[in-house]
Amino acid sequence: MNEQFHFTHRQILIVYSGLMLGMLLAALDQTVVSVAMPTIVGKLHGLNHYTWVTISYVLASTVSLPLWGKLGDMYGRKHFFQLSILLFLIGSALCGLSQTYIELVGFRALQGIGSGGLMVGSMAIIGDIVPPRERGRYQGYIGSVFAVSTIAGPLVGGLIVDNFSWRWIFYVNLPVGVIALLVVGAVLHLPKRPISHQIDLIGFFLLGLGASALTIALMLGGTNYAWGSNMIVGLFAAGAVLCGLFVLQERRAPEPMIPLYLFRNGIFNASSGAGFIVGLAMFGSMIYLPMYMQFVHGVGAVSSGLRLLPFMVTMLTMSIFSGRTISKRGSYRIFPIVGMAITTVGIYLLSTLGAGSSYLMLALFIAILGLGMGMVMQVLVLVVQNAVEYKDLGVATSSSTFFRSMGSVLGLSIFGAIFAHRFNYLMPRTLTKPELADLANRHLSVQQLTPKVMKTLLGYHHLVQVFADSIHTVFVWGVPFSLAGFVITLFLREVPLRERKQPAAVEDQEMKPEAGEVEPEPVGEAR
Repeated sequence: MNEQFHFTHRQILIVYSGLMLGMLLAALDQTVVSVAMPTIVGKLHGLNHYTWVTISYVLASTVSLPLWGKLGDMYGRKHFFQLSILLFLIGSALCGLSQTYIELVGFRALQGIGSGGLMVGSMAIIGDIVPPRERGRYQGYIGSVFAVSTIAGPLVGGLIVDNFSWRWIFYVNLPVGVIALLVVGAVLHLPKRPISHQIDLIGFFLLGLGASALTIALMLGGTNYAWGSNMIVGLFAAGAVLCGLFVLQERRAPEPMIPLYLFRNGIFNASSGAGFIVGLAMFGSMIYLPMYMQFVHGVGAVSSGLRLLPFMVTMLTMSIFSGRTISKRGSYRIFPIVGMAITTVGIYLLSTLGAGSSYLMLALFIAILGLGMGMVMQVLVLVVQNAVEYKDLGVATSSSTFFRSMGSVLGLSIFGAIFAHRFNYLMPRTLTKPELADLANRHLSVQQLTPKVMKTLLGYHHLVQVFADSIHTVFVWGVPFSLAGFVITLFLREVPLRERKQPAAVEDQEMKPEAGEVEPEPVGEAR
């Protein structure tokens, strides 16, 4: 069958409805959990390991990305998109049932595996149905998901934490997930290319174990173990060896998890490098904003979530603007360059915040950061999808997303270690002996601190200063990383955006729908 298939605007919107529900599930979880983290770590005695809950989630999501991409290429993206929703829901239910901090970390990892499928599945499906040149006009729909989660997530999460048990921040995912499963099953009908694949399971396990070893070393180094201890040195060595074996495996595997020939593509390299830095600098430092507002400014969970709105509003606005401009002009290079420059300025401004900084100043700084991130986030994925052949769409999307997520994992680990080291250094040097005695008399450890508990302590004002100084150090270290991302974007080459979603040689291949699904109509271009 040589006739070319296209999706009408109406068909694209129907498919988008299913994708947006799945993405809403993951986006809501992030915003709901972030405002509750200061309370959770206090309840489960995990302040010194504040980032572990997030790291386990992001790491599991990251290492599963290439596998989800390959499975979608093999058997069709719809079934594995549904499976990822199911895993996410099971993980959510178990997180709510957690009795210890270690249990919560483990169940968040299961939730993260599901999230990996949601991320790579939704982006690959978008690449299937929308040509690169037209993709920008649909970014507004994706942006609306983050807008809803931005407004609803902190509000719901704050209300739950302030009035109910923190466990309900995970249970709230369940009804949304069930609706998403039903909608995806009803509306998501995709063509399937009759191409057989093999799964590189050896590469998958080598990558997962190597990334995990490096991450755990960064998490434990300087807190639980000295940096020069046998444990930390051994973990770094094991991570390096496993990653080296992964590269060797990818050279010999018939169908590698991350094909090494992608690295001969300069656009893929620059975009993935910039995405890695974006994940490291932004996600690694942004997680400390709710902590800053709750521990330093003393606001509640609801208020801290709503105070992040300037960041989300400017990021959403600029994401929509950049997407539409790219679709109209067909050029993209200027956006990540300018975006990373603004992002660097935003992180630097955040590093100037102290215990006495006003909310107006904070709002201005995070709004600037949002402007920069809005020009970078979606564009980097579009650039990679446009630069590779259609047969590599799934693996290129998952590989690019992998590097951004791996940056997030390392950023969370690095900044978590920086925060813990600085906090533990300042605590005994800032609090007076009576203030330290007050902590001891109440049988409270630093691990058990929550914003509410801290306000009752004799050393409250000194603790506020300790938190402010420790978070300041985190943002200071974020500046050089972000600057490195700006330099990388200068090497991003501009190539024309394709008008069609795949090269002609691939488009002429027969496209068979998945079992039980309806074949797209051979109609004109999306209007």
